[in-house]
Amino acid sequence: MSMAQWIETYGQGTVLAAGGGLIGLSFGFLAQRSRFCLRAAVIEFWHRRFGDKLSVWLLAFASAVIGVQLMVLLGWLDTGSARQISARGSLSGALIGGLLFGVGMVMTRGCASRLLVLSANGNLRALLSGLIFAVTAQAALGGALSPLRVHISSWWTVEGGAPRDLLALAGVDHWAGLAMGGLWLAAALFFALRSPQRNVWMWLGGIGTGMSVAAAWGFSQWVANESFDPVQIQGLTFSGPSAEWMMRVMHWPAPAVGFDFGLMPGVFVGSLIGALMSKDWKLEGFSDGYSMRRYIGGAILMGFGSMLAGGCAVGAGVTGGAIFALTAWLSLVGMWLGAGLTDRWLDGGVVGKASQHAAAGFKQP
Repeated sequence: MSMAQWIETYGQGTVLAAGGGLIGLSFGFLAQRSRFCLRAAVIEFWHRRFGDKLSVWLLAFASAVIGVQLMVLLGWLDTGSARQISARGSLSGALIGGLLFGVGMVMTRGCASRLLVLSANGNLRALLSGLIFAVTAQAALGGALSPLRVHISSWWTVEGGAPRDLLALAGVDHWAGLAMGGLWLAAALFFALRSPQRNVWMWLGGIGTGMSVAAAWGFSQWVANESFDPVQIQGLTFSGPSAEWMMRVMHWPAPAVGFDFGLMPGVFVGSLIGALMSKDWKLEGFSDGYSMRRYIGGAILMGFGSMLAGGCAVGAGVTGGAIFALTAWLSLVGMWLGAGLTDRWLDGGVVGKASQHAAAGFKQP
């Protein structure tokens, strides 16, 4: 059965949801087994440890870039039609949103995708944080926080098209993008080989997580090419889908079924399977009031920051970074800076030492 026949038989929304579910299942399982986490990678980087967490993130990022750029060169993907490049964007929103997301990511000890993965592993801290993240993201998208998001986004904008495409701005083609992906892969392999804790899941999980990001771009382009109705191509992200699922639960009529409808449950189930296979599933809660306040505050910052930045650590950082969207790269820089400074202040500086007793017994996910 061809893609056109699947669409004609089951409908475009159902086909997109099924693809989102399968790709989400792969992402959730591989991210769980590899411990894929931008927060952990950032902390290793700023602490100059360059261990397995940084290696996994670099493997995923490099694989996503290589996969996406290969599809473009083969004529299977048109990144110019992606929202992150074709639409007008906000540079102020990308940078400030990235900074806020990075701060919140350290406070909750995980980005949006990591919270979903940990929720499936029985982590109630991550579950509560994920729910607060989704509520805040929806409030920033079309609720009480929307005017503030729009105001900040208006400070410094950029036209869509070439001005938002880093490869076009640099005057290079997608072969250069592929070469840069190869350089990051070489760096990932260098750090991975130096890590004393390397294992097969670090390699398979890191590379597979990145290829899941590329697969999302390729699948949505495939559906767009075969469908009679217009389809916006998209990659993996967790801020928009989290807000959509919140609206689906709280509002009727629900949003139309599409890729994001299948993505979130797919990631949850994939992570649950990985946790059960590795015997990682365990109920965990808060140890004290300090921990709870920290998680709630971080989730709010992440929810608002992700909508301001145009995506989360995966949506902007990896998905948007793989197509070399200018705003995505600004968001990613902001996340690394915000997370690094917050880790130094909260966990390694004055606040971290002052709250050490209050946070006793608090375990990192």
